[in-house]
Amino acid sequence: MTSISMQSASSALAPYGWDDAWAEAFAPYDAEGLIAGRVVRVDRGRCDVVTADGVMYADTAFVTPHDPLRVVCTGDWVAVEPAGNPRYVRAYLPRRTAFVRSASSKRSEGQILAANVDHAVVAVSLAAELDLARIERFLALAWESGAQPVVVLTKADLVPDATTLSYLVQDVETTAPGVPVLPVSSQRGEGLDALAALVSGGTSVLLGQSGAGKSTLANVLLGEDVMTVQATRDADGKGRHTTTTRNLLALPGGGVLIDTPGLRGVGLWDAETGVGQVFSEIRDLAEGCRFDDCAHDSEPGCAVRAAVEDGELPERRLESYRKLLRENQWIVAKTDARVRAERRREWKRKGAEGRAAMEAKRGRR
Repeated sequence: MTSISMQSASSALAPYGWDDAWAEAFAPYDAEGLIAGRVVRVDRGRCDVVTADGVMYADTAFVTPHDPLRVVCTGDWVAVEPAGNPRYVRAYLPRRTAFVRSASSKRSEGQILAANVDHAVVAVSLAAELDLARIERFLALAWESGAQPVVVLTKADLVPDATTLSYLVQDVETTAPGVPVLPVSSQRGEGLDALAALVSGGTSVLLGQSGAGKSTLANVLLGEDVMTVQATRDADGKGRHTTTTRNLLALPGGGVLIDTPGLRGVGLWDAETGVGQVFSEIRDLAEGCRFDDCAHDSEPGCAVRAAVEDGELPERRLESYRKLLRENQWIVAKTDARVRAERRREWKRKGAEGRAAMEAKRGRR
């Protein structure tokens, strides 16, 4: 990072997470005269990129492959053309982390939600009954991404008393071993200082269902009403989508925040490591099983089943663990089948092209 342009970029992009490692990775593109920037929003193949010269509007056509996990996404650091109408993103730097879920379609594809994230903040509303299984699902994806998960229990002011709130926090802490659990109230300001301190270091992504209070949290952390907020139904705590795209914003107290639309579906995507991390107590107990391939069902000498029978491990946790493992195995098998099918189609295409070339060659003779 010796050029004047790179020095300027380092100063201007520091609030968005730029550091010496990113500068080193960008050096070859700097030598080509390209501009460094971070993607703050993507919409239909185009993106807003914050650079040392301000926010640029760029086209991603040059870096949009068939693989949906390699498309440009919010949080990417990219190399942008210095001029042109439109300007084009020429490349994105290798990602440090990537939050991926199974696409909400019948195709066996992954969908990347955000890149280069340090903290995955899972927002859960206390206005409705806690869905511990859904929290476990979010956490599996968060751990798999490489980010540190955090569970934020929003709308704590709706809980009738401190004792009940304490029990709810304990339930989530049991569900999320090794994960900070923060009850907050945007209305009263409770718990927000702790959350602001946590997200002030690095990049954080806000995740959760519609009505979880993500946009309200984003506004509080930003200190202004940037995200649109809509009322939720009192009966079930649900609401309409208030955020329709993933937006990256620099926080006044330091750090970067990516707000996301409410996620109706949270399908796993090759998240075996993440599932193991969420259920780390089951993984540790399994080391005491008689058989290495124990399914924790009816096998003799199963330490996991013994823990359930002794009341040490809730039956619900074991059932949730099994369910997520089965789902993950299914999507991995389906994905492998899709990859094999795509390879077969490519081989057939190349074979057809080869035969056509041979026929043309014979015809010329």
